Amino acid sequence: MVFSSITFLLYFLPIFLLVYNLIDKRFKNYFILLASIVFYAWGASDFIIILVLSTILDFYIVKALYESPKKKRKQLLLFCSIFMNVGLLAYFKYANFFIDNVNQFLGIINVSAIGWTNVLLPIGISFYTFQTLSYSIDVYRGVHKPLEKLSNYLLYIMSFPQMIAGPIVRFNLIADEIIDRKETIDDKLQGFIRFCIGLGKKVLIANVVGEQADLIMNQPVENITFISSWIGILAYTFQIYFDFAGYSDMAIGLGKMMGFSFPENFNNPYTSKSITEFWRRWHMTLGQWMRDYLYIPLGGNRVDSKTRLYFNLWFVFLVSGLWHGASWNFVIWGAFHGFFLILDKIFLLQVLNKIGSFFSTIITFIIVVVGWVFFRLEKFDDAINYIKKMFSFNTEMTFENISNEFISIAILAFIFSFVTASKFGKKVETLIYYNQQPTMFWYGKMILLSLVLLVLSISAITAEGFNPFIYFRF
Repeated sequence: MVFSSITFLLYFLPIFLLVYNLIDKRFKNYFILLASIVFYAWGASDFIIILVLSTILDFYIVKALYESPKKKRKQLLLFCSIFMNVGLLAYFKYANFFIDNVNQFLGIINVSAIGWTNVLLPIGISFYTFQTLSYSIDVYRGVHKPLEKLSNYLLYIMSFPQMIAGPIVRFNLIADEIIDRKETIDDKLQGFIRFCIGLGKKVLIANVVGEQADLIMNQPVENITFISSWIGILAYTFQIYFDFAGYSDMAIGLGKMMGFSFPENFNNPYTSKSITEFWRRWHMTLGQWMRDYLYIPLGGNRVDSKTRLYFNLWFVFLVSGLWHGASWNFVIWGAFHGFFLILDKIFLLQVLNKIGSFFSTIITFIIVVVGWVFFRLEKFDDAINYIKKMFSFNTEMTFENISNEFISIAILAFIFSFVTASKFGKKVETLIYYNQQPTMFWYGKMILLSLVLLVLSISAITAEGFNPFIYFRF
């Protein structure tokens, strides 16, 4: 089940909200857990038993870890928890990739290929793994004590608003709200508004520009011209942002309607003036997770040599790339960003600061756009040839496949992506997303806007049919 589906919008969510707000506070967590199991099982029933059993086992491992007085035993139990969760991720997400690469090597040396039945990928497995790791590591570090009730741990891991595609909710940020949280009418209204805005981003913007991106980028690369190559990758650039940011908005909004404070995941990343800044604004919960659980344990900035510092940065982004998908192009995408982060450290930040905000934003945006080619295309050769098309400067182009709808939505996507670079745009964003003193007049306007977005989105979904989120496959 996906948020942008008729089943979810017209059946699951209304029934869930009605029952949730009518039942006694004592039963609300149980009801969220039950709804989450139904939500996940709807589209991945084959994996729900494995998911529940591994989560239960992890709960008792971490409980034993917390209660053990011996450090070595704690370390052993932490290793068991990490090994189990990373092992599940490695098997389901990377086993096919590993066997395929081994068989390619065996073919080169004329050895028979290994027989293998492809493993199906459970949706949201990467987000599931990072949250389970967050729990066990935070408990081991003494950041927060473990949850006492198994049902509460299952709720933390499997909560339907954020389980499938984030944001990555670290245990220490939400532990207290799982046990006891306040639900106000303001939170419910603001959550509904945030959900509808996210739905509009996904359905009314991402789906439209995504259709154009597919039209161009699914063609053989040799059929693509200079101009169409830029139209295709720019369409994908806006698609992946509004698709993923839209999902995050919807997850944050749903959480808010239940009294949870999920962390922000995006902060206008395309207005960044460097790749370093881009990664403070794009998929922020992933960047923070990688920093605290991988980069800092490797030594972070506190290392003896610049060589080790650059290695740490690059390694973290190689892992980040591989986390996104079992493909060499994802690894290359991570290495690409890691390379520019290292250049930022060496000299690039100084250059970008000197040339001013406008030109540094353009340069950073172009770097990001080129990186998305590796993210979007599955084969390395196709990605390289596509980039060559982008910089061929051959102006031959036919426009018969460019619709007026796409042009209009692309203009809106561009405006919404960059408007916050101005003081006025930043003020408008703050008024919409982070209004600390909302008035009745503000609520009236925003609820009306939300209802319009909801109706338009449902109408579009009815016409388009199934429209999964890009990050579901991660």
